[in-house]
This record gives sequence, structure tokens and C-alpha cells, in this order.
Amino acid sequence: MQLSFGEGLRQFLGPDTLVSVVVEGLAKSAIYVMIASGLTLIFGLMGVLNFAHGSLTMIGAYLAGLVMVTLVGSATGAWTRLALFFVALAAVFVALAFLGGVMEVGLVRQLYDRPPIYQILLTFGLTLVLEELVRIVVLFYGLQPISEWRAALGTRPAILSAEQSIGPLSVRGLALFEIALGAATVLGIWAFLTRTRYGLYIRAGSEDAEMAEALGIDVRRVFTFVFALGAGVAGAAGALLMWDPVWGANVPLAAETLLPAFVVVIIGGLGTFRGTVAGALVVGMADATTTWWFQNVVVTWTWLPEITVFLILVGMLIVKPQGLFGVEEVGGH
Repeated sequence: MQLSFGEGLRQFLGPDTLVSVVVEGLAKSAIYVMIASGLTLIFGLMGVLNFAHGSLTMIGAYLAGLVMVTLVGSATGAWTRLALFFVALAAVFVALAFLGGVMEVGLVRQLYDRPPIYQILLTFGLTLVLEELVRIVVLFYGLQPISEWRAALGTRPAILSAEQSIGPLSVRGLALFEIALGAATVLGIWAFLTRTRYGLYIRAGSEDAEMAEALGIDVRRVFTFVFALGAGVAGAAGALLMWDPVWGANVPLAAETLLPAFVVVIIGGLGTFRGTVAGALVVGMADATTTWWFQNVVVTWTWLPEITVFLILVGMLIVKPQGLFGVEEVGGH
């Protein structure tokens, strides 16, 4: 039922609706920060705009779905399914990190001395190749590449499919799970970058690669590690999306995740992890808020929330082109 503007505003500001929108916004932000973190890590140190990032997320979704469909049966309990999901998450992270390391050593490394357009063309070509390879494999096993993998969605435990009560409020169990996993990802990457020796090497290499190499840091090895880490995080994001009915494991997931990842990174500021977290919060909350308004008040334009994040991007480029926390020079560019 369509509400008038006044009725919509009163309902929106009510505790139940407001908390629900905030939770959905945080869940969307958690997904966006997981998708975009690997992208900003790679660009922050290496200056490489990895257009294959979305394809890595899509491959991660299919690999996680494969593990879950293989290990989960109809009699498997909810907590066992959650435990198996984290097994799948770890397996996907390792597999995608290995693939990312191979891509960096075998392909990307050859182009560091070339103009950035060569890296863009290479990674764009990679995403086309990876998407077609996955499409061929998916069709070979009788699945539809353009629709979500229903069997993988069916491995989601009932505790995440149902609404969970928090006092008088009711929120989606999956939304709470996405928020928890997104927060864990942010804390893990922050702790790694600021509390470990290798994190120090990465930050040193992003500030001045020549000086870091003069001090004995093997910058090429750091580059490989960062590319592998970024690919692994992208795969982990795909594993989470495999359970989300809005996304699901499908071939178009590559493009569907690449665009918001770039939007989040640009809004936050290229090459800064703090900016990526802030950008994800802005985009996630704006997405959830506009989705509610255009589903309940302005129901004739239900497609508009999809454009909102790009309008925010345009506004940011006009007002502050470097983003919320951007720096003038990143990754040597």
C-alpha cells in the first residue's frame, strides 16, 4: 500500500521501522566493505585497478556453494551448517588467494613498468575469460548461469532464514550474520595492517616503494602477497553472497559486485582502507533508506534506489573528487 509523504515520514521515524532500516543498511554496508576491501588493498599498494575483482567474488560464491552442497544434507543441523560455512569460507579464501598470487606473478607483474591502461585492459580481459570459463562449467553441470544457484541457497540454516527478535524488534537473521562477518573482516584487516610486521611492510611500500626496497623489504613479494590477500577477501565476500537471496551464486554476480565496489572505493577515497569503510557505510545506509522510501512511498519509481548510489558518486566527484579520505598520490600514480 502506497503511503502519503506525511504518513511515510511518521512510519519511517517510528522505532520499529527506523531500527529495521538501520540494520538493513549496516548489513548492506558489511557486504559492500567485504567486496571493496580487496580492491582498495590492491590499488592502495600497487596502483592496479583490478577489473577482475568481481569475477573473483563470483568464483568464491560458486566454490563456497560447491563445498556446502557437497557437505550439507537434509538432516544437517543449523549449527553444523554454520560450522561448515566457515570451513567453506576458509577453503575459498585459500583457493582465491592462490589464484590471485598466480595472476600477479604470471600476468600483472609483467606490466608494472607500463602505463596504467595496460593493467586495466589486462584485468578487464581476465574478467571476460574467467566469466566465460565459469559459464561453461556451470552449463556443463546443468545449472542456469544467469539465475542464483538454488541448491546452494538451500544450505542456509533456518536460524538465518528466519526473523530474530531483539527485545520488541524483529530483524533478519541473515542481516545480523552479515553485519558480524563484515565487522570481523574490518577488524581483521585493520589489525593486520596496523599490528603486524607484514602490515608495516605493506604500508611502507604504499608510501614509498623505492625507499622500502632500499631498506631491505622485498617489495615484489609484498605485491604478490597483497594481490593474493585482496583476491582472498573477494572470494570470502562471494561465499557470504552465496547465502543471500538478493545476490546468490550466478555468473552476472561478477558485474553486479564490481560496480558497487568501485563506487565505495571512489567515494571513500582511492587506496585508503579507512575511506573504504566510510564509503561502504554511506552507500549501505543510503541504499537501505531509499529502498524503504521507494517501496512504501514513491512506489511508481521502485527502480530508483539502484541509481541512488551512483548519484552519490557523481555528487562526491563534483564536491570532493579525491573522496572522503583520499590522498593525492596512491600506488605510484
